[in-house]
Amino acid sequence: MKIYADNAATTRMSKTAVNAMLPYLDEVYGNPSSLHSAGQSAKEALTSARERMAACLGCDAGEITFTSGGSEADNQAICSAARIGEKQGKKHIISTAFEHHAVLHTLNRLKEEGFEITLLDVHENGLVTAEQVREAIRPDTCLVTVMYANNEIGTIQPVDKIGAVCREKGVLFHTDAVQAAGHLHIDVRSQNIDMLSLSAHKFHGPKGIGALYARRGIRLTSLIEGGAQEQGRRAGTENIPAIMGMAAALEEACADIDKNAKAVSALRDRLIKGLGGIPHGVLNGDAVHRLPGNVNFCFEGIEGESLLLILDDKGICASSGSACTSGSLDPSHVLLAIGRPHEIAHGSLRLTISEETTTEEIDYMIQAVREAVEYLRGMSPVWRDLVNGKNKFVIP
Repeated sequence: MKIYADNAATTRMSKTAVNAMLPYLDEVYGNPSSLHSAGQSAKEALTSARERMAACLGCDAGEITFTSGGSEADNQAICSAARIGEKQGKKHIISTAFEHHAVLHTLNRLKEEGFEITLLDVHENGLVTAEQVREAIRPDTCLVTVMYANNEIGTIQPVDKIGAVCREKGVLFHTDAVQAAGHLHIDVRSQNIDMLSLSAHKFHGPKGIGALYARRGIRLTSLIEGGAQEQGRRAGTENIPAIMGMAAALEEACADIDKNAKAVSALRDRLIKGLGGIPHGVLNGDAVHRLPGNVNFCFEGIEGESLLLILDDKGICASSGSACTSGSLDPSHVLLAIGRPHEIAHGSLRLTISEETTTEEIDYMIQAVREAVEYLRGMSPVWRDLVNGKNKFVIP
């Protein structure tokens, strides 16, 4: 059996997205900046895609900027807010300790430029609160950036409440919604979101394309200089085929969002229950406030990398954390942020399922993980010392 359970890293492109792209690869191939008919046909497609994306997010088409993906969108949003704040004499930014590295690394760069960064502590259940944000806001705060849903442990943050606090305090609010878009309801107006990042390949669209929503009146700082594309916010000829695929994928995902969420959540809970029966294992993140398809466990006495290799041999594609850091031997900063010790964080497993996952696949994964954990513990001196009482268990 072959099972793909790494949908947080990337998803299979839907047939709807593929079919939406095809005409713009060999028929409507003009440059949307050109004045001739071929260019104007491409421009019409670009305008249509922008309008359809905006409808899914609850904003105006002119507030959408197409990017190369979520990382670029995160970078542009944060840097733009920093420049706006700098002009006003405000150089304080609030975020959390378990953001995606696209956010954290951008904040580190700004820190080197003299900005002060406050990273909020994350509770053991993988959540931050609006009250934490309220208490951290200062007169010189120019931005709050808190992810919509965590890419590793899947916890959904109280974005509505955080947005309300930021609007009350007059501070810009950005959210990295890369894991949330297409899986959770988003309405940037009612949620008081000023800027939002997303990436198509997380909701069955193509790779290499994303979008940044920025509320009208927010002046974006261009990261790429050149032409006047994207209303002067991002230079470079737009990737029309990918944009059309992204718009179609987001429309499709949003149309089926309730049905998919209900079905996938039921499978997720079945998987959590099955893996929860493995001794000395623990679910990472809140059991309720989490993405429909995210399951993340730590198992004491094993290494996550070894577990992944065994599961791959059993036909299961999984991960031990963020795909962007899968080559790193360091423990997940997300798991450390919620209080997992280094030795426990090393034994993590992330299984992220989709609406394509079946009950039979869930049951197979439960059995496969049980067998793999038992096998690895059987040859682990660390596990032997725990069982013999030489060392104490961290996970009850």
